[in-house]
Amino acid sequence: MPGGRLTQQERQQIALGVADGLAYAEIARRLDRPTSTVTREVMRNGGPTAYRADVAHRATERRAHRSRQAAPRGPQPPEPAAHGRDPEAVRAYEEVFTTLVMQQGLPRMMARVLTCVFTTDEGSVTAAELVRRLQVSPASVSKAIAFLEAHGLVRRERDERRRERYVVDGDVWYQSMVAAAQAHARFAETAREGVGVLGTGTPAAVRLENIARFMDFVGESISRSAEQARDVLHTGANPAPAAAAPLPAPVAASAPASKAPDTDDGI
Repeated sequence: MPGGRLTQQERQQIALGVADGLAYAEIARRLDRPTSTVTREVMRNGGPTAYRADVAHRATERRAHRSRQAAPRGPQPPEPAAHGRDPEAVRAYEEVFTTLVMQQGLPRMMARVLTCVFTTDEGSVTAAELVRRLQVSPASVSKAIAFLEAHGLVRRERDERRRERYVVDGDVWYQSMVAAAQAHARFAETAREGVGVLGTGTPAAVRLENIARFMDFVGESISRSAEQARDVLHTGANPAPAAAAPLPAPVAASAPASKAPDTDDGI
């Protein structure tokens, strides 16, 4: 299996594969590269809809040039491998996890910071540790932390040395699911506002009412599942699954009532 950086020819093959709708695993197989290499290459260079081989190649060359300029002089001691871990395997996994988080909608810098916090044994890091581990500027770290904190993904606390640390709460995914359920509820509420505007029973209003019912159902299901999952994580118990509410039946557009046929009761 070849190692090192991707060549321009390999990037062209990746671009062709993405354009043809091939899975990353299939593209990687054809290049004899790890799937994570192809996934990382595409996601850090515009994603599947915007990946361009020539643009990606130039961007990689610029990053390599900046890294050489920023590299400290003199030999640097290798980071200790905690718990006997393979540093290369850890770095590769962090790239895969970062790509996954980016696919959920987070910008790359924010995804890198979140991955860094998740994969530390302490579950918390300082700004200086993030700068050192990610090789980025303090300003980039500050911006990423502000974004993640605003979305409830990390929080700040002070350690015994009065240093500010960024922490991942055990309830981070619960809070994320609660936020998703609330977003579904807001969507449903807005959709229902349109029913009165467009006229109850009209095709457009019926469409919006069905959207609202769907969003209500999904949001309530997310809330119930999040509560159950938190109970499992906090108590270790496996509660019986809550009965899911039946999916509401779709509303049909009302048609004008047809006139009943005339009858002759005298016959």
